Amino acid sequence: MLPGLALAILVPGLATGSGVVQAAEPGIAAQVATNPLLPGGPDPWIVRHGDTYYYMATLGDRLAIRATRDLSRLAEATETAVWRPPVTGPNAQSIWAPELHRIEGKWYIYYTAAAAGQDDDAHRGVFVLENASADPLKGKWIDRGRVATARPGIDGTTFEHRGKRYFVYSPYVGSESDLAIVAMTNPWTVIGPETILARPDRAWERQGGRQILEGPAFLKGPKGDLFLAYSGSACWSDGYAVGLLRAPAGADPLKAASWRKAPEPILKTTPSAGVFAPGHNGFFTEPGGATWMVYHANTAAEMGCTGKRAPHIQRVTFDASGAPALPKLEREAVVR
Repeated sequence: MLPGLALAILVPGLATGSGVVQAAEPGIAAQVATNPLLPGGPDPWIVRHGDTYYYMATLGDRLAIRATRDLSRLAEATETAVWRPPVTGPNAQSIWAPELHRIEGKWYIYYTAAAAGQDDDAHRGVFVLENASADPLKGKWIDRGRVATARPGIDGTTFEHRGKRYFVYSPYVGSESDLAIVAMTNPWTVIGPETILARPDRAWERQGGRQILEGPAFLKGPKGDLFLAYSGSACWSDGYAVGLLRAPAGADPLKAASWRKAPEPILKTTPSAGVFAPGHNGFFTEPGGATWMVYHANTAAEMGCTGKRAPHIQRVTFDASGAPALPKLEREAVVR
């Protein structure tokens, strides 16, 4: 189903009417978040740990985290800078697409950066920071360096499946940006050959004068199938949209043949919902099991690829086959 601005989730016992939502359980307050969550925030990422949501987005010159127990008050959450790039070196500028992951009791941030004095595609890569503190706003972030991918690229993410860890990113392959996967021995070290999983071979993935697949985001479905959402086309095009790859539960994620691409995007420009050029999504899950998508979108046509791309959230449901589906979007999202 097609996208829009936001979504209302109704959890058991919640009553809605005239915008008023009451909690079903004592001590749990319903959160009514209005999309967009912030005026700007490209490449948004949300992870929930304990009773706290942690939010990150592209800021360009630093990595910062907002922490809140209530997504409807994300704008009020203090933005805490946790890392700034060095003046020189391979990760000195264009700090993009941060992702915060909790892996084996530690926090990790994956981010894209370019080398000092070489802000071009040939000198971009994905880097990793590690923090042993229980609170990602505290402790010391240790630089684990650049992920040793076979090609320069952007938008790294990681996932675990059947006891093995994998790294997925968007490498530059000639004039294209593809999606590639490689095995990992730990959260910052890759091993073995890379596999190109998908190329921009659909018309909708080639808008804006470029052929691009980027922003991969992993989701495991309720039947065990593996999904990789990704963004296709140039980010400055209103044709920018979110597509989906799917692999069966028992398949080898490292084999390109394991994955099948959905014929059409699952999230695209929808003027009636006020959503333009949506993309670079992530997924997060509530304690009760509800799955959400966070993504950025412009609020009008032809706004381009700027810092005004704003974070939105959308409830994800699953169809009979176990594939993610997006109900009609609304401007209010009820979370808890």
